Amino acid sequence: MSYDKRAASAAEAVADIPDGASLAVGGFGLAGIPGFLIDALLEQGAKNLTIVSNNCGVDGAGLGLLLEARRIDKVIASYIGENKEFGRQFLAGEVTVELTPQGTLAERMRAGGSGIGAFFTPTGVGTLVEEGGLPWRYNADGTIAEASPPKEVRTFNGKPMVLEEAIVTDYALVRAAVVDTAGNCRFHAAARNFNPPAAMSGRTTIVEAEKVVEVGELGPDEIHLPGIFVKRIVELTPEEASRKGIEKRTIRERPTAATV
Repeated sequence: MSYDKRAASAAEAVADIPDGASLAVGGFGLAGIPGFLIDALLEQGAKNLTIVSNNCGVDGAGLGLLLEARRIDKVIASYIGENKEFGRQFLAGEVTVELTPQGTLAERMRAGGSGIGAFFTPTGVGTLVEEGGLPWRYNADGTIAEASPPKEVRTFNGKPMVLEEAIVTDYALVRAAVVDTAGNCRFHAAARNFNPPAAMSGRTTIVEAEKVVEVGELGPDEIHLPGIFVKRIVELTPEEASRKGIEKRTIRERPTAATV
């Protein structure tokens, strides 16, 4: 096994992603998104993509850029978020959206990376998640073109649970704070959201790293994702690593100092 998985550039790392590929993408909103890999994929031109992610970015940033360029055909996500174009395309019948409970989505990706074909969960019992009928794609006139199927239900320890299939994707795009040359990853704070399960889900996982170190510099307890899941690393420059979007900036005035 090679102990230096670095690619020459983000463009090289995503060059072989074909039309119609499925991709698990880490991040939550704009926190921890692999923005430079997304930009490289936008430039590369692959289309008809299936994206598995918590949401589809925001208008004008992250996965929202691929959506606006009409590169995405299907999204498996936990919510539409505040991306107005995402909502518009879904309701207009231009994109298929498989909405999945957030924890279930994370577990579906983690299970896929662990070799587990499916699992039972109580989440969604007694709702359209179990019964089927959730709109996945609309016709242009607003009627439902495709809806979710009903799911198998079994009882464990007196509790009904629905069967959820694991997710394995062709590729995964994630971002990590520190990666060693063998691909062992450490994520920082909120970026440790969907990045680890997304990385596990991909057959070919590409990591953009804020910092790359030699093997052995990360302690065992610092590693959040073992390098066995990582195929390629893109090392960011310090300037690139410092670029992090803020989805909503909320500020308040500082209180006036008391007059003595």
